[in-house]
Amino acid sequence: MTPLHTTPVRRRRLGAAAAAAGLLAALLAAVPAAATPDPGGTPDRGVSARTAQSVKAAIAAGEIPGQDEIVHSDNVEHLANLPKDALTGFDTDLAFQDGYAYAGNYDGFVVYDIRRPAAPRVVSQVLCPGSQNDVSVWGNLLFLSTDSSRSDNSCNSVSQPATEKSSWEGIKIFDIRDKANPKYVAAVETACGSHTHTLVPSGSSVYLYVSSYSPSEAFPDCRPPHDGISVVKVPKQAPEQAKVVGFPVLFPDGGNPGAPTNPGVTKTTGCHDITVLPSKKLAAGACMGDGILFDISKPEQPKVLDRVQDNVNFSFWHSATFNERADKVVFTDELGGGGGATCNAATGATRGADGIYDITGRGDQRRLVFRSYYKMPRPQADTENCVAHNGSLIPVPGRDIMVQAWYQGGVSVWDFTDSTRPHEIGYFERGPLSTTALSVGGSWSAYYYNGHIYSNDIVKGLDVLSIRDPRTDPAEDVRLDRLNVQSQPDYRY
Repeated sequence: MTPLHTTPVRRRRLGAAAAAAGLLAALLAAVPAAATPDPGGTPDRGVSARTAQSVKAAIAAGEIPGQDEIVHSDNVEHLANLPKDALTGFDTDLAFQDGYAYAGNYDGFVVYDIRRPAAPRVVSQVLCPGSQNDVSVWGNLLFLSTDSSRSDNSCNSVSQPATEKSSWEGIKIFDIRDKANPKYVAAVETACGSHTHTLVPSGSSVYLYVSSYSPSEAFPDCRPPHDGISVVKVPKQAPEQAKVVGFPVLFPDGGNPGAPTNPGVTKTTGCHDITVLPSKKLAAGACMGDGILFDISKPEQPKVLDRVQDNVNFSFWHSATFNERADKVVFTDELGGGGGATCNAATGATRGADGIYDITGRGDQRRLVFRSYYKMPRPQADTENCVAHNGSLIPVPGRDIMVQAWYQGGVSVWDFTDSTRPHEIGYFERGPLSTTALSVGGSWSAYYYNGHIYSNDIVKGLDVLSIRDPRTDPAEDVRLDRLNVQSQPDYRY
Protein backbone atom coordinates (compact mmCIF):
# COMPACT_ATOMS: atom_id res chain seq x y z
CA MET A 1 0.00 0.00 0.00
CA THR A 2 1.26 3.48 -0.82
CA PRO A 3 1.38 6.14 1.88
CA LEU A 4 -1.74 8.19 2.41
CA HIS A 5 -1.94 11.35 0.31
CA THR A 6 -0.39 14.20 2.25
CA THR A 7 -1.03 17.12 -0.10
CA PRO A 8 -3.17 19.72 1.71
CA VAL A 9 -6.77 19.60 0.56
CA ARG A 10 -7.65 22.61 -1.55
CA ARG A 11 -11.30 23.61 -1.44
CA ARG A 12 -13.28 24.81 -4.40
CA ARG A 13 -13.34 28.57 -4.75
CA LEU A 14 -16.26 28.65 -7.16
CA GLY A 15 -18.95 31.14 -6.29
CA ALA A 16 -22.55 31.06 -7.38
CA ALA A 17 -23.90 28.87 -10.16
CA ALA A 18 -23.22 31.66 -12.65
CA ALA A 19 -19.52 31.57 -11.79
CA ALA A 20 -19.39 27.83 -12.42
CA ALA A 21 -21.22 28.25 -15.70
CA GLY A 22 -18.76 30.98 -16.67
CA LEU A 23 -15.81 28.70 -15.99
CA LEU A 24 -17.30 25.88 -17.97
CA ALA A 25 -18.22 28.09 -20.87
CA ALA A 26 -14.55 29.06 -21.09
CA LEU A 27 -13.63 25.42 -21.63
CA LEU A 28 -14.12 24.15 -25.15
CA ALA A 29 -16.45 21.18 -24.98
CA ALA A 30 -15.50 17.94 -26.65
CA VAL A 31 -18.20 16.76 -29.03
CA PRO A 32 -20.03 13.93 -27.23
CA ALA A 33 -19.76 10.63 -29.07
CA ALA A 34 -22.63 8.24 -29.45
CA ALA A 35 -22.82 5.78 -26.59
CA THR A 36 -20.31 2.98 -26.96
CA PRO A 37 -19.26 0.14 -24.68
CA ASP A 38 -17.47 1.14 -21.49
CA PRO A 39 -14.08 2.59 -22.39
CA GLY A 40 -11.92 -0.52 -22.74
CA GLY A 41 -8.85 0.39 -24.72
CA THR A 42 -10.04 3.92 -25.47
CA PRO A 43 -6.94 5.87 -26.55
CA ASP A 44 -6.05 9.27 -25.15
CA ARG A 45 -7.17 11.99 -27.52
CA GLY A 46 -5.40 15.30 -27.85
CA VAL A 47 -7.30 18.54 -27.34
CA SER A 48 -6.82 21.95 -28.90
CA ALA A 49 -4.12 24.27 -27.62
CA ARG A 50 -6.86 26.66 -26.50
CA THR A 51 -8.57 23.95 -24.46
CA ALA A 52 -5.28 22.88 -22.85
CA GLN A 53 -4.54 26.51 -21.98
CA SER A 54 -8.00 26.93 -20.45
CA VAL A 55 -7.58 23.80 -18.33
CA LYS A 56 -4.22 25.01 -17.01
CA ALA A 57 -5.66 28.46 -16.28
CA ALA A 58 -8.55 26.93 -14.33
CA ILE A 59 -6.11 24.89 -12.27
CA ALA A 60 -3.95 27.95 -11.58
CA ALA A 61 -7.04 29.85 -10.40
CA GLY A 62 -7.98 27.02 -8.04
CA GLU A 63 -11.26 26.48 -9.89
CA ILE A 64 -10.54 22.81 -10.57
CA PRO A 65 -7.98 20.58 -8.82
CA GLY A 66 -4.44 20.36 -10.13
CA GLN A 67 -3.30 17.36 -12.14
CA ASP A 68 -3.79 14.28 -9.90
CA GLU A 69 -4.49 16.50 -6.88
CA ILE A 70 -6.93 14.98 -4.38
CA VAL A 71 -9.77 17.15 -3.11
CA HIS A 72 -12.83 16.27 -1.03
CA SER A 73 -15.58 17.78 1.05
CA ASP A 74 -15.04 18.32 4.78
CA ASN A 75 -17.25 15.34 5.67
CA VAL A 76 -15.27 12.87 3.53
CA GLU A 77 -11.85 11.44 4.43
CA HIS A 78 -9.48 9.55 2.13
CA LEU A 79 -8.21 6.63 4.19
CA ALA A 80 -6.19 4.55 1.75
CA ASN A 81 -5.21 3.85 -1.83
CA LEU A 82 -3.88 0.59 -3.25
CA PRO A 83 -2.48 1.14 -6.74
CA LYS A 84 -2.83 -1.46 -9.45
CA ASP A 85 -0.20 -4.18 -9.49
CA ALA A 86 0.03 -7.25 -11.74
CA LEU A 87 -3.24 -6.59 -13.56
CA THR A 88 -2.67 -3.51 -15.68
CA GLY A 89 -6.02 -3.29 -17.50
CA PHE A 90 -8.87 -0.99 -16.52
CA ASP A 91 -10.22 -1.60 -13.02
CA THR A 92 -13.98 -2.19 -13.16
CA ASP A 93 -16.73 -3.35 -10.78
CA LEU A 94 -16.69 -4.44 -7.12
CA ALA A 95 -18.41 -7.07 -4.99
CA PHE A 96 -18.08 -7.74 -1.25
CA GLN A 97 -18.37 -10.69 1.10
CA ASP A 98 -17.25 -11.43 4.67
CA GLY A 99 -14.62 -8.71 4.90
CA TYR A 100 -13.24 -9.14 1.39
CA ALA A 101 -13.64 -7.07 -1.75
CA TYR A 102 -13.54 -8.62 -5.21
CA ALA A 103 -12.51 -6.19 -7.92
CA GLY A 104 -12.89 -6.72 -11.64
CA ASN A 105 -10.17 -5.72 -14.08
CA TYR A 106 -10.06 -6.12 -17.85
CA ASP A 107 -7.20 -8.58 -17.26
CA GLY A 108 -8.93 -10.64 -14.52
CA PHE A 109 -9.85 -9.92 -10.90
CA VAL A 110 -8.27 -9.04 -7.56
CA VAL A 111 -9.19 -10.24 -4.07
CA TYR A 112 -8.66 -7.63 -1.34
CA ASP A 113 -8.74 -8.14 2.42
CA ILE A 114 -10.68 -5.12 3.75
CA ARG A 115 -11.21 -6.24 7.33
CA ARG A 116 -9.06 -3.24 8.26
CA PRO A 117 -10.51 -0.67 5.84
CA ALA A 118 -7.74 1.87 6.39
CA ALA A 119 -5.13 -0.77 5.57
CA PRO A 120 -6.49 -2.98 2.77
CA ARG A 121 -4.19 -5.59 1.29
CA VAL A 122 -4.07 -7.73 -1.83
CA VAL A 123 -4.77 -11.41 -1.19
CA SER A 124 -4.59 -12.65 -4.77
CA GLN A 125 -4.63 -11.49 -8.38
CA VAL A 126 -6.12 -13.78 -11.01
CA LEU A 127 -5.02 -13.26 -14.61
CA CYS A 128 -8.00 -14.08 -16.83
CA PRO A 129 -8.43 -11.50 -19.64
CA GLY A 130 -12.00 -10.97 -20.76
CA SER A 131 -13.28 -7.39 -20.84
CA GLN A 132 -14.87 -6.13 -18.71
CA ASN A 133 -14.82 -8.80 -16.07
CA ASP A 134 -17.68 -7.56 -13.89
CA VAL A 135 -17.89 -9.66 -10.73
CA SER A 136 -20.43 -11.02 -8.25
CA VAL A 137 -20.01 -13.47 -5.37
CA TRP A 138 -22.21 -15.95 -3.56
CA GLY A 139 -20.83 -18.29 -0.90
CA ASN A 140 -17.86 -20.12 -2.39
CA LEU A 141 -18.56 -18.96 -5.93
CA LEU A 142 -17.39 -15.95 -7.92
CA PHE A 143 -18.92 -15.09 -11.31
CA LEU A 144 -17.01 -13.18 -13.97
CA SER A 145 -18.41 -11.57 -17.13
CA THR A 146 -16.51 -11.95 -20.41
CA ASP A 147 -17.55 -9.51 -23.11
CA SER A 148 -14.83 -9.77 -25.72
CA SER A 149 -14.46 -12.37 -28.40
CA ARG A 150 -11.96 -14.96 -27.11
CA SER A 151 -10.25 -17.92 -28.75
CA ASP A 152 -11.70 -20.25 -26.08
CA ASN A 153 -13.14 -20.16 -22.56
CA SER A 154 -9.83 -20.56 -20.73
CA CYS A 155 -7.89 -17.90 -18.86
CA ASN A 156 -5.13 -18.36 -21.44
CA SER A 157 -7.38 -17.31 -24.32
CA VAL A 158 -6.50 -14.53 -26.72
CA SER A 159 -8.68 -11.97 -28.41
CA GLN A 160 -9.93 -12.87 -31.88
CA PRO A 161 -12.58 -11.65 -34.34
CA ALA A 162 -16.18 -12.45 -33.37
CA THR A 163 -16.70 -13.90 -36.83
CA GLU A 164 -14.43 -16.86 -35.99
CA LYS A 165 -16.48 -20.02 -35.35
CA SER A 166 -14.41 -20.87 -32.27
CA SER A 167 -15.03 -17.51 -30.61
CA TRP A 168 -16.29 -17.63 -27.04
CA GLU A 169 -17.93 -15.09 -24.69
CA GLY A 170 -20.01 -15.54 -21.55
CA ILE A 171 -19.78 -16.31 -17.81
CA LYS A 172 -16.82 -17.85 -15.98
CA ILE A 173 -17.22 -19.39 -12.53
CA PHE A 174 -14.53 -19.63 -9.85
CA ASP A 175 -14.35 -21.39 -6.48
CA ILE A 176 -13.09 -18.84 -3.92
CA ARG A 177 -12.92 -20.95 -0.77
CA ASP A 178 -9.15 -20.45 -0.87
CA LYS A 179 -9.01 -16.70 -1.47
CA ALA A 180 -5.28 -16.83 -2.04
CA ASN A 181 -5.77 -19.38 -4.81
CA PRO A 182 -9.18 -19.14 -6.57
CA LYS A 183 -9.92 -22.06 -8.87
CA TYR A 184 -11.65 -21.85 -12.25
CA VAL A 185 -14.43 -24.46 -12.23
CA ALA A 186 -16.92 -23.80 -15.04
CA ALA A 187 -17.96 -21.59 -17.94
CA VAL A 188 -21.24 -20.87 -19.73
CA GLU A 189 -21.35 -19.36 -23.21
CA THR A 190 -24.07 -16.75 -23.70
CA ALA A 191 -25.42 -15.00 -26.78
CA CYS A 192 -23.49 -11.79 -27.43
CA GLY A 193 -21.30 -12.46 -24.38
CA SER A 194 -21.76 -10.92 -20.94
CA HIS A 195 -21.17 -7.19 -20.62
CA THR A 196 -22.58 -7.35 -17.10
CA HIS A 197 -24.54 -9.88 -15.07
CA THR A 198 -26.90 -9.73 -12.10
CA LEU A 199 -27.19 -12.42 -9.45
CA VAL A 200 -30.69 -13.54 -8.41
CA PRO A 201 -30.70 -16.00 -5.46
CA SER A 202 -33.36 -18.72 -5.54
CA GLY A 203 -33.25 -21.66 -3.15
CA SER A 204 -30.53 -24.19 -3.97
CA SER A 205 -29.55 -22.29 -7.12
CA VAL A 206 -28.62 -18.80 -8.17
CA TYR A 207 -29.70 -17.27 -11.43
CA LEU A 208 -27.62 -14.86 -13.45
CA TYR A 209 -29.37 -12.30 -15.62
CA VAL A 210 -26.79 -11.72 -18.35
CA SER A 211 -26.90 -8.34 -20.05
CA SER A 212 -25.24 -8.02 -23.43
CA TYR A 213 -25.50 -5.81 -26.45
CA SER A 214 -23.52 -4.34 -29.29
CA PRO A 215 -23.45 -0.82 -30.70
CA SER A 216 -22.63 -2.37 -34.06
CA GLU A 217 -24.41 -4.92 -36.23
CA ALA A 218 -21.03 -6.28 -37.32
CA PHE A 219 -21.03 -8.84 -34.50
CA PRO A 220 -22.99 -11.96 -35.55
CA ASP A 221 -24.35 -12.90 -32.10
CA CYS A 222 -25.43 -9.34 -31.35
CA ARG A 223 -27.38 -8.46 -34.44
CA PRO A 224 -31.02 -7.46 -33.93
CA PRO A 225 -33.29 -8.86 -32.83
CA HIS A 226 -31.08 -9.28 -29.77
CA ASP A 227 -34.05 -8.19 -27.70
CA GLY A 228 -33.68 -9.92 -24.34
CA ILE A 229 -31.34 -11.33 -21.72
CA SER A 230 -29.76 -14.74 -21.15
CA VAL A 231 -30.81 -16.47 -17.92
CA VAL A 232 -28.16 -18.79 -16.50
CA LYS A 233 -29.05 -21.24 -13.70
CA VAL A 234 -26.21 -22.27 -11.37
CA PRO A 235 -26.74 -25.05 -8.78
CA LYS A 236 -24.85 -23.83 -5.71
CA GLN A 237 -23.44 -27.26 -4.91
CA ALA A 238 -22.73 -28.21 -8.52
CA PRO A 239 -21.59 -25.10 -10.41
CA GLU A 240 -20.17 -27.27 -13.19
CA GLN A 241 -23.81 -27.94 -14.16
CA ALA A 242 -24.53 -24.26 -14.82
CA LYS A 243 -26.38 -23.64 -18.08
CA VAL A 244 -28.54 -21.19 -19.98
CA VAL A 245 -32.19 -21.92 -19.20
CA GLY A 246 -33.88 -19.16 -21.16
CA PHE A 247 -33.71 -16.00 -23.20
CA PRO A 248 -36.78 -13.93 -22.23
CA VAL A 249 -37.68 -11.28 -24.77
CA LEU A 250 -38.03 -7.89 -23.07
CA PHE A 251 -38.66 -5.83 -26.20
CA PRO A 252 -41.11 -7.64 -28.50
CA ASP A 253 -41.30 -4.49 -30.65
CA GLY A 254 -37.50 -4.32 -30.93
CA GLY A 255 -37.02 -1.49 -28.44
CA ASN A 256 -36.02 2.10 -29.05
CA PRO A 257 -35.05 2.50 -32.73
CA GLY A 258 -32.47 5.15 -31.83
CA ALA A 259 -31.11 7.51 -34.45
CA PRO A 260 -32.15 8.76 -36.94
CA THR A 261 -35.70 8.33 -35.57
CA ASN A 262 -34.52 9.58 -32.18
CA PRO A 263 -31.35 11.63 -32.79
CA GLY A 264 -28.66 11.20 -30.16
CA VAL A 265 -30.28 8.08 -28.68
CA THR A 266 -28.71 4.63 -28.88
CA LYS A 267 -30.70 1.90 -30.58
CA THR A 268 -31.78 -0.84 -28.16
CA THR A 269 -30.04 -4.11 -29.02
CA GLY A 270 -30.04 -5.56 -25.51
CA CYS A 271 -29.51 -4.39 -21.93
CA HIS A 272 -26.45 -2.83 -20.38
CA ASP A 273 -27.26 -3.54 -16.76
CA ILE A 274 -30.06 -4.90 -14.58
CA THR A 275 -30.58 -4.31 -10.87
CA VAL A 276 -32.81 -6.67 -8.91
CA LEU A 277 -34.46 -6.17 -5.54
CA PRO A 278 -35.13 -9.80 -4.55
CA SER A 279 -37.06 -8.93 -1.39
CA LYS A 280 -39.62 -7.07 -3.52
CA LYS A 281 -39.44 -9.41 -6.56
CA LEU A 282 -38.60 -6.40 -8.72
CA ALA A 283 -35.95 -5.54 -11.26
CA ALA A 284 -35.02 -2.39 -13.16
CA GLY A 285 -33.32 -2.71 -16.53
CA ALA A 286 -31.12 -0.07 -18.13
CA CYS A 287 -31.32 -1.12 -21.76
CA MET A 288 -29.56 1.33 -24.08
CA GLY A 289 -32.53 3.32 -25.39
CA ASP A 290 -35.06 2.08 -22.81
CA GLY A 291 -35.60 1.88 -19.08
CA ILE A 292 -37.82 -0.95 -17.83
CA LEU A 293 -39.40 -2.16 -14.61
CA PHE A 294 -40.15 -5.86 -14.35
CA ASP A 295 -41.48 -8.53 -12.02
CA ILE A 296 -39.08 -11.40 -11.19
CA SER A 297 -41.46 -13.53 -9.08
CA LYS A 298 -40.61 -16.30 -11.55
CA PRO A 299 -36.86 -15.82 -12.08
CA GLU A 300 -36.79 -17.73 -15.36
CA GLN A 301 -39.75 -15.77 -16.71
CA PRO A 302 -39.38 -12.08 -15.83
CA LYS A 303 -42.39 -9.98 -16.78
CA VAL A 304 -42.11 -6.36 -17.93
CA LEU A 305 -44.40 -4.03 -15.96
CA ASP A 306 -43.48 -0.69 -17.50
CA ARG A 307 -41.09 0.83 -19.98
CA VAL A 308 -39.93 4.42 -20.38
CA GLN A 309 -37.82 6.41 -22.82
CA ASP A 310 -36.24 9.85 -22.62
CA ASN A 311 -35.41 10.83 -26.17
CA VAL A 312 -34.42 14.37 -25.19
CA ASN A 313 -31.87 13.89 -22.42
CA PHE A 314 -30.93 10.20 -22.21
CA SER A 315 -28.53 8.84 -24.79
CA PHE A 316 -27.64 5.47 -23.22
CA TRP A 317 -29.54 3.90 -20.30
CA HIS A 318 -26.65 2.39 -18.34
CA SER A 319 -27.59 1.27 -14.81
CA ALA A 320 -30.29 1.46 -12.13
CA THR A 321 -30.61 1.76 -8.34
CA PHE A 322 -33.76 1.26 -6.26
CA ASN A 323 -34.37 3.01 -2.98
CA GLU A 324 -35.05 0.71 -0.04
CA ARG A 325 -38.84 1.13 -0.09
CA ALA A 326 -38.93 0.30 -3.80
CA ASP A 327 -40.96 3.38 -4.60
CA LYS A 328 -38.14 5.06 -6.56
CA VAL A 329 -35.48 4.05 -9.04
CA VAL A 330 -32.49 6.04 -10.27
CA PHE A 331 -31.38 5.41 -13.86
CA THR A 332 -28.05 6.64 -15.23
CA ASP A 333 -27.26 7.97 -18.69
CA GLU A 334 -23.75 7.06 -19.85
CA LEU A 335 -23.59 9.71 -22.55
CA GLY A 336 -20.52 9.16 -24.71
CA GLY A 337 -19.96 5.62 -23.42
CA GLY A 338 -17.78 6.72 -20.52
CA GLY A 339 -14.97 8.10 -22.67
CA GLY A 340 -16.29 11.63 -23.16
CA ALA A 341 -15.91 14.91 -21.29
CA THR A 342 -19.57 15.63 -20.57
CA CYS A 343 -19.49 17.35 -17.16
CA ASN A 344 -19.35 20.80 -18.71
CA ALA A 345 -21.59 23.69 -19.64
CA ALA A 346 -21.87 22.62 -23.26
CA THR A 347 -23.44 19.33 -22.22
CA GLY A 348 -25.57 20.83 -19.45
CA ALA A 349 -27.12 19.49 -16.26
CA THR A 350 -29.67 17.10 -17.75
CA ARG A 351 -27.56 14.98 -20.11
CA GLY A 352 -25.07 12.39 -18.91
CA ALA A 353 -26.95 12.58 -15.63
CA ASP A 354 -29.22 10.51 -13.39
CA GLY A 355 -32.96 10.34 -13.97
CA ILE A 356 -35.06 9.89 -10.81
CA TYR A 357 -38.34 8.04 -11.24
CA ASP A 358 -41.06 7.34 -8.70
CA ILE A 359 -42.71 3.93 -8.84
CA THR A 360 -46.46 4.37 -8.56
CA GLY A 361 -49.34 1.89 -8.44
CA ARG A 362 -49.44 -1.70 -7.24
CA GLY A 363 -48.95 -5.15 -8.66
CA ASP A 364 -49.03 -5.30 -12.42
CA GLN A 365 -50.10 -1.64 -12.51
CA ARG A 366 -46.79 -0.31 -11.17
CA ARG A 367 -45.45 2.47 -13.34
CA LEU A 368 -42.31 4.62 -13.66
CA VAL A 369 -42.99 8.37 -13.33
CA PHE A 370 -40.18 10.83 -14.03
CA ARG A 371 -39.46 13.41 -11.31
CA SER A 372 -36.07 15.08 -11.90
CA TYR A 373 -32.44 14.85 -12.98
CA TYR A 374 -29.31 14.85 -10.85
CA LYS A 375 -25.84 15.62 -12.13
CA MET A 376 -22.66 15.90 -10.12
CA PRO A 377 -22.42 19.70 -9.68
CA ARG A 378 -18.64 20.29 -9.72
CA PRO A 379 -17.32 21.36 -13.14
CA GLN A 380 -14.71 19.16 -14.80
CA ALA A 381 -12.06 19.89 -17.41
CA ASP A 382 -12.50 18.92 -21.03
CA THR A 383 -9.56 16.55 -20.61
CA GLU A 384 -11.54 14.50 -18.06
CA ASN A 385 -13.98 11.75 -19.01
CA CYS A 386 -16.95 12.29 -16.72
CA VAL A 387 -20.50 10.95 -16.76
CA ALA A 388 -22.96 9.19 -14.43
CA HIS A 389 -21.76 5.69 -13.55
CA ASN A 390 -22.04 2.95 -10.89
CA GLY A 391 -23.23 3.66 -7.35
CA SER A 392 -25.12 2.22 -4.39
CA LEU A 393 -27.41 3.23 -1.58
CA ILE A 394 -26.04 4.40 1.73
CA PRO A 395 -28.58 2.64 4.01
CA VAL A 396 -30.07 5.38 6.16
CA PRO A 397 -33.55 4.79 7.65
CA GLY A 398 -36.10 7.25 6.31
CA ARG A 399 -33.79 8.81 3.74
CA ASP A 400 -32.69 8.06 0.18
CA ILE A 401 -28.95 8.68 -0.07
CA MET A 402 -26.62 7.32 -2.70
CA VAL A 403 -22.88 7.27 -3.38
CA GLN A 404 -21.94 7.25 -7.04
CA ALA A 405 -18.91 7.10 -9.33
CA TRP A 406 -18.46 9.71 -12.07
CA TYR A 407 -15.20 8.53 -13.65
CA GLN A 408 -12.81 11.53 -13.42
CA GLY A 409 -15.62 13.49 -11.81
CA GLY A 410 -14.81 11.35 -8.77
CA VAL A 411 -17.27 10.19 -6.14
CA SER A 412 -20.48 12.04 -5.28
CA VAL A 413 -22.67 11.45 -2.21
CA TRP A 414 -26.15 12.78 -2.84
CA ASP A 415 -29.64 12.82 -1.34
CA PHE A 416 -32.79 12.11 -3.36
CA THR A 417 -35.26 11.78 -0.48
CA ASP A 418 -37.26 14.45 -2.27
CA SER A 419 -37.41 13.03 -5.81
CA THR A 420 -37.81 16.52 -7.24
CA ARG A 421 -34.88 18.14 -5.38
CA PRO A 422 -31.79 15.92 -5.32
CA HIS A 423 -28.62 17.51 -3.96
CA GLU A 424 -25.00 16.62 -3.25
CA ILE A 425 -23.89 16.29 0.38
CA GLY A 426 -20.27 15.14 -0.05
CA TYR A 427 -17.60 14.34 -2.64
CA PHE A 428 -14.10 13.04 -3.39
CA GLU A 429 -12.15 13.51 -6.60
CA ARG A 430 -8.75 13.81 -8.21
CA GLY A 431 -7.67 16.46 -10.64
CA PRO A 432 -7.32 15.57 -14.32
CA LEU A 433 -4.96 12.80 -15.36
CA SER A 434 -3.81 15.06 -18.17
CA THR A 435 -4.10 18.75 -19.00
CA THR A 436 -3.31 18.25 -22.68
CA ALA A 437 -5.27 15.13 -23.72
CA LEU A 438 -8.67 13.62 -23.06
CA SER A 439 -7.62 10.59 -21.01
CA VAL A 440 -9.80 7.78 -19.66
CA GLY A 441 -9.68 7.19 -15.92
CA GLY A 442 -11.43 7.89 -12.65
CA SER A 443 -13.86 6.03 -10.43
CA TRP A 444 -15.67 3.17 -12.21
CA SER A 445 -17.66 2.02 -9.19
CA ALA A 446 -18.19 3.68 -5.80
CA TYR A 447 -20.09 1.60 -3.23
CA TYR A 448 -20.91 1.81 0.48
CA TYR A 449 -20.17 -1.36 2.44
CA ASN A 450 -20.20 -1.73 6.22
CA GLY A 451 -19.29 1.82 7.17
CA HIS A 452 -16.94 2.78 4.34
CA ILE A 453 -16.99 3.81 0.69
CA TYR A 454 -14.89 1.77 -1.73
CA SER A 455 -14.03 3.20 -5.13
CA ASN A 456 -12.39 1.20 -7.91
CA ASP A 457 -10.46 3.72 -10.00
CA ILE A 458 -9.73 2.71 -13.59
CA VAL A 459 -6.13 3.90 -13.36
CA LYS A 460 -5.32 4.57 -9.71
CA GLY A 461 -6.61 1.35 -8.11
CA LEU A 462 -8.68 0.90 -4.95
CA ASP A 463 -9.59 3.92 -2.82
CA VAL A 464 -11.15 3.67 0.64
CA LEU A 465 -13.14 6.62 1.98
CA SER A 466 -15.07 7.39 5.13
CA ILE A 467 -17.93 9.82 5.47
CA ARG A 468 -18.84 11.50 8.74
CA ASP A 469 -22.12 13.35 8.48
CA PRO A 470 -25.27 13.35 10.64
CA ARG A 471 -27.27 12.53 7.52
CA THR A 472 -25.31 9.35 6.82
CA ASP A 473 -24.06 8.30 10.28
CA PRO A 474 -27.01 5.93 10.95
CA ALA A 475 -25.79 3.74 8.09
CA GLU A 476 -22.81 2.69 10.22
CA ASP A 477 -25.15 0.46 12.25
CA VAL A 478 -26.06 -1.57 9.14
CA ARG A 479 -23.84 -4.60 8.59
CA LEU A 480 -24.01 -6.99 5.64
CA ASP A 481 -22.36 -10.36 5.10
CA ARG A 482 -22.41 -9.79 1.34
CA LEU A 483 -23.01 -7.02 -1.16
CA ASN A 484 -23.49 -7.47 -4.89
CA VAL A 485 -24.76 -4.00 -5.67
CA GLN A 486 -26.85 -5.06 -8.67
CA SER A 487 -28.57 -7.56 -6.34
CA GLN A 488 -29.75 -4.99 -3.83
CA PRO A 489 -30.08 -6.32 -0.29
CA ASP A 490 -32.96 -5.88 2.09
CA TYR A 491 -31.12 -3.67 4.54
CA ARG A 492 -31.69 -4.60 8.19
CA TYR A 493 -32.10 -1.29 10.03
